Amino acid sequence: CAWTAASRVAGGERAAFALTRPPGHHAGADFYGGYCFLNNAAIAAQTLRNAGAAKVAVLDVDYHHGNGTQAIFYERADVHVASLHGDPRSDYPYYLGHADERGAGAGLGFNHNLPLARGTDFATWRAALAQALQGIAAAGAEALVVSLGVDTFEGDPVAGFRLKSGDYLRIGEDIARAGLPTVFVFEGGYAVAEVGINAVNVLQGFEQQAA
Repeated sequence: CAWTAASRVAGGERAAFALTRPPGHHAGADFYGGYCFLNNAAIAAQTLRNAGAAKVAVLDVDYHHGNGTQAIFYERADVHVASLHGDPRSDYPYYLGHADERGAGAGLGFNHNLPLARGTDFATWRAALAQALQGIAAAGAEALVVSLGVDTFEGDPVAGFRLKSGDYLRIGEDIARAGLPTVFVFEGGYAVAEVGINAVNVLQGFEQQAA
């Protein structure tokens, strides 16, 4: 599913959404965790690279740090990884996701973690998103993969941020303003009654801004 979405975007579509379950961003090259077995976002990013994009960015907006995605690309300069997430000192995966993890070797400077405290509201979260998008632009990304977790919602039972359903429209708009061909890959979201609303709001905001 992720490969197909990325292939559509590589073929000229402005954006595509891979409705993937289980999520993938906790899966590394040689480990799995957090319900994740295949890293869908990494598959999408590599598909875009294979199709000719010189530099790809992965933007992870799930509440939990995408430790698998970070591990896969940590020593690579061709895939810039940016992640907004709950502080790993208090939230899964605990051992990765700190701000001083910036990449290694050729990948030094191409990993950007923005950990945020429990109780973070949308204004603070959106400011961090702006920082992440600035870093993606500075890295020269030609295409974008969004690890779209909506467990940042205030009613999510396994998370601690305070975003409301209407905020997800703004998230979609902000991502669209990056002006990049974009693959959305679905990650977490466990407030069952609202998960579909929040995911669709991101896509609707993106579509309206990109039009």
